[in-house]
Amino acid sequence: MIDKNTLIGNDEYSEAVLNSFIDKDKYRANENYAAKLIANDAENTMRKQLGIELSICSSYTFAVAFITDGALISLKAMLVDNDIHGRILTSTYQNFNAPKAFRELLKLPNVEVRVYKPTGREGFHAKGYLFKHSNYDVAIIGSSNFTESALSQNKEWNLRVSSKENGQLTKDIEKQIDEQWDAADVLTSEWIDNYEKTYKPLFKDRKSANVSYNLVAEEDRNYSTIKPNKMQESALEKLQNVRLNCENKALVISATGTGKTYLGAFDVKNYRPKRFLFIVHREQILEKSRESFYNVIGGSKKDYGIWSGNKKEKDAKYLFATIQTISKDENLHEFDPREFDYILVDEAHRAGSSTYKKVLDYFKPNFLLGMTATPERNDDNNIYELFDYNVAYEIRLQDALEEEMLSPFHYVGVQDYEYNGEIIDEQTPLARLVSVERVKYVLEQSEYYGYSGDRLYGLVFVSRTDEAEKVAELMTKEGHPAQALTGKDSQEERLAAINRLRNGELEYIVTVDIFNEGIDIPFINQVVMMRKTQSAIIFIQQLGRGLRKNPGKNYVVVIDFIGNYKNNYLIPVALTGDNTRNKEHIRDTTSKVDTVSGISSINFTRVAKEMIFASLKRGGNIFMKEIKDDYIELKHRLGRIPLMTDFLENNMVDSQALLDTLKPKGNYNDFLKKVKENQFKINEYEKKVLNFMSNELSNGMRKHELLLLRQLRYNRQITDTEFHSTLEKENCYIDNDVLISVDRVLSLEFYLPKNQKDPNKENQKDRYGGRNLVFHVNGIYRMDEQLREHLDNNKDFDKLFMDVVKAGLLRSEKYDSTSPLTIGERYSREEVCRLLNWELKISGQNIGGYFISDSTHDTCPIYITYDKADDISETIKYEDRFYNPNTMHCYSKDGRRLEKKEMKKMFAGVNEGKPKLKYYLFVKKSDDEGISYVFLGECFVIKNSMKQESRLIDGKEKPIVSYDVRLKEPVDLTLYYSFVGTKRN
Repeated sequence: MIDKNTLIGNDEYSEAVLNSFIDKDKYRANENYAAKLIANDAENTMRKQLGIELSICSSYTFAVAFITDGALISLKAMLVDNDIHGRILTSTYQNFNAPKAFRELLKLPNVEVRVYKPTGREGFHAKGYLFKHSNYDVAIIGSSNFTESALSQNKEWNLRVSSKENGQLTKDIEKQIDEQWDAADVLTSEWIDNYEKTYKPLFKDRKSANVSYNLVAEEDRNYSTIKPNKMQESALEKLQNVRLNCENKALVISATGTGKTYLGAFDVKNYRPKRFLFIVHREQILEKSRESFYNVIGGSKKDYGIWSGNKKEKDAKYLFATIQTISKDENLHEFDPREFDYILVDEAHRAGSSTYKKVLDYFKPNFLLGMTATPERNDDNNIYELFDYNVAYEIRLQDALEEEMLSPFHYVGVQDYEYNGEIIDEQTPLARLVSVERVKYVLEQSEYYGYSGDRLYGLVFVSRTDEAEKVAELMTKEGHPAQALTGKDSQEERLAAINRLRNGELEYIVTVDIFNEGIDIPFINQVVMMRKTQSAIIFIQQLGRGLRKNPGKNYVVVIDFIGNYKNNYLIPVALTGDNTRNKEHIRDTTSKVDTVSGISSINFTRVAKEMIFASLKRGGNIFMKEIKDDYIELKHRLGRIPLMTDFLENNMVDSQALLDTLKPKGNYNDFLKKVKENQFKINEYEKKVLNFMSNELSNGMRKHELLLLRQLRYNRQITDTEFHSTLEKENCYIDNDVLISVDRVLSLEFYLPKNQKDPNKENQKDRYGGRNLVFHVNGIYRMDEQLREHLDNNKDFDKLFMDVVKAGLLRSEKYDSTSPLTIGERYSREEVCRLLNWELKISGQNIGGYFISDSTHDTCPIYITYDKADDISETIKYEDRFYNPNTMHCYSKDGRRLEKKEMKKMFAGVNEGKPKLKYYLFVKKSDDEGISYVFLGECFVIKNSMKQESRLIDGKEKPIVSYDVRLKEPVDLTLYYSFVGTKRN
């Protein structure tokens, strides 16, 4: 066994220095030591880098002039899991740091804070971060203060450098910090009280530091100055185009808080109707909607009327009505069916109910507009059909955050309360859900993570009515006034509670689900989720309660108490908009997640993240319900049976997830039968061809076969030159090996067994139809005539065939077409066979931990399962381990000796510096991740690293060979630490 310390010595550190400052191509760098620039690129933000450094260092010091309380939320979540000592040196320079930021600093565990007070003309403008390790130090110095924007969004330049423990660079930095540390004041509550008395903020309106408020509409009491925002301008143009195309209905899908009401007002202003009707489902929305329309359109206030249980202002030009009132026969028939030339339905997802249908069937407007944030509904009503499938405009949560239409949010997923070693789950009795201890724990987390502004306005979601009432009672007893609101409370009681919250009489409103939609409480600055995630839709609705912008609110804090719930996997789905319905993709997303859009952030404590991963381990297809819902949703949206391509084009479930629902594997038509659709008729041969296309090519990992089939579908034959030209246009790599591989795949020769003992037994080629799909003879490609005849004579088969081709090409966009494999993407062992141009497909079980290809191609993929299962056979439970992000220690299969044929072939030429094989490294964390491995890149076996070892298995010594590989490119650090964990060094 090689001692790790032999690799982490002066030679390796020197090589990192030479790589960083002399020649990046000649020298290879251990990422722990290498210098690099951090410029807040999509995958390389300061917040991400600080998170990595904090997870592995032994202590740290921050010296930063400016700090915001919002930026501290991510740090708070990190420090919960990291029991390390820290120092933070900040200042009062330019009065940037608010008293609240200093108070939040006092909450940090195991952290000393001091404040440097500049004197005379000097200032304190440092931006440095120092991290101590056992045998080296890391310093990050540059332009980023500790503010939300500087850590994730602004274009910043920060240089990460390292130094050995006695290196001059970090010693100089330490010396500077220590001198200023000694001259600084210790941060205490008394210090903050004194500072607050004389504090004058740098910005008169603190919101200008992070959030602008003119994006929902440029509001002014003078209606003529109100202008649409960027989203509204685009939507208005699309609505106009709908009408120019002689369509009289349209639907707008827009996230909560993005100005749907103002959008409607702008469009009505452009349309200039003789009479206009606005329909809502809640009376309390009427007055606010009427006011918004008046602000935009102007004119006489008498033109704007209410039609509700309390008011009947029938003759108003712009009439705002509740559905409950106008749907009554005696009210409905007071109007002529053509009374209104423009009708707008708010919360249009409700329009499928009998009440709405009654009203919409009665009226005959020239134009009908529906607006909703959540068109997805798990019932039989097709909202899209009601609006003639015209989705004029759509903006979802991620888009709205990107466009800064919503208040940024800082989400923290924390472990729920633990009682006698057990965490809250679906079976937890009410008595434990509403225990004093759990409520105290929730209040402690609420206090720790805080809120934006000077006062807490909290909204708490729980699962049950009796739970809401008891939680509110206990919160109040603990000195945090709270009121429960449930479905049995009247509208007047709800509005009164909201006013009490606004006025500071309450800190929390505790509810079940009555605030999921339709209620506008823009001043909410903390959302607490004390219930399991039932669906991504409901999660987003509840999150949305805090996302409306409001003066004095820079962000909203979302604290999610995560228990042992089976639906925890829906949390990252909802937060990131990941609709792939793929376990591995969701796991990878959760491992990497940091910034959503802009300065919003997602943070999970370690235990909370582990519970999400645990929910992904459940057997079977955990996404089956969501996939069926996705299918119904898209069918409703399109007004027809969707194809695989439709799911990809509409950013919905991944086409591979649809196929993964099939056991045994089949094609998309089999999925359609699974959801009771029998529109497409195909015969047995056509089914086999579709099975081949779906199972082997639809993943899009290699474009070549798909491009050839697409070209041949519309051409009787094509030449080598024409095919090569297509590949070049599509930016695909071309060499003789891949062209031969394409021939073998499309002739199905690739799928013949290596040794077929029984000629009568069906092999995989036969299961895929038994015939060539394509012939390549004398420089000419042509499609098999029988296949072409089936495509020409069966339009159903043709549609499904081309759907696989188009879906595969859409999926191929995620892969690097200039290379056989894409670093960071997942592959199964069998998929790699094709991508490395092997002559035959080999069963994954026969490949095992590595496989040496035939002498023609000389490739050797290496597969590592990093954490072996406890019950795995001792014969394959090797201790493969990373030394660092560049280097891994690996083992051969059991029973191997260096002098034997297999090992000689595997390491041929390595010690002479002329290896005969190309090596490719694939790693997965554990077998819970299924059969796919993350490709980490091409690697080489380090000279003289091969060693003959032995291990004790079942009481007997068995020979085994160990060796070390070094990657050509280091592993992304987030991915690296997801494999190795964050044990301190």
